[in-house]
Amino acid sequence: MSRMPWMRSHRFALAAAAVTPLLLTVWAAGPAGAHGAPTDPVSRVYACSPDGGSASRSAACKAAVTSNGTSFAAWDNLRIANVNGRDRQVVPDGKLCSGGLPAYRGLDLARADWPSTRLTPGSTLTMRYVSTIPHTGTFRLYLTKPGYDPTKPLTWSDLTDRPFAEVKDPALTDGAYRLTAKLPSDRSGRHVLFTIWQNSSTPDTYYSCSDVVFPGGGSAGTAGGGSTASATANPGRDNGPTDAAPSPSTEPRASERNTPPSPTAAAPAGAGTPGAQDDSTPVASTGAAGTGPSTPLLAGGAAAVLVLTGGAALALRLRRR
Repeated sequence: MSRMPWMRSHRFALAAAAVTPLLLTVWAAGPAGAHGAPTDPVSRVYACSPDGGSASRSAACKAAVTSNGTSFAAWDNLRIANVNGRDRQVVPDGKLCSGGLPAYRGLDLARADWPSTRLTPGSTLTMRYVSTIPHTGTFRLYLTKPGYDPTKPLTWSDLTDRPFAEVKDPALTDGAYRLTAKLPSDRSGRHVLFTIWQNSSTPDTYYSCSDVVFPGGGSAGTAGGGSTASATANPGRDNGPTDAAPSPSTEPRASERNTPPSPTAAAPAGAGTPGAQDDSTPVASTGAAGTGPSTPLLAGGAAAVLVLTGGAALALRLRRR
């Protein structure tokens, strides 16, 4: 009988040891930090993702996936850590739409049939930028210059030196930021709306290309196998026929459906320093590289520690009886 307390304490310790790995597994599998991308005007990465609807079946998207070697299921994770406003030094010419990340290289294909959104020059645009967790930061919106040729790789010189709109710390409402800005009045034909979202509450910067078409020249988005995508009514948009992209507001986050791009992906060549990664090297960020653990990760870790501590304390208490 004198051995019974020891046996009970031993069983409790074994139970705690058995539960701890399970909690650690939940902790490690917790979601990473907040992610996002424009869905209206539809971005290439979203249009060509499994959530992009009919746009994902366009010739341009099929070519992008083939070039990429994998799907764009992680459409909300095109981000680079520690850029700190040095976008033109870090992201090389010809790789703006992928951010220079190999996991998204298919987005840089130079073609004139990407799924696009019709806009009206000089009108008011309301961008819908889907995200999941509120973050502070600044959105900068650029348009390619008049005369832009979509059959050539997109370079920084194709964009204006200054953004036509800059929005700081907008509210996240119903799963999306809504950015309102007046469009330039001197564009016609096909262009790229390039969006930079530089977080101030995390070290990440997000990049996206939205293909848009203004009346008065060039394709209206359907020539060459492309499609015109429009998620919501927008006063800055031409009211011509569109191929509506599904709203992702009720769908699970892409990063919760599959593994985000590996943080060990090779850094883009160009102005950034090649070779070993450091704070100035662009990487496909994850919760472990850049943003740090999210709240669920910390909660899981705390739970594991409590189980270990509680099990040990209970074992000692029973042994003293």
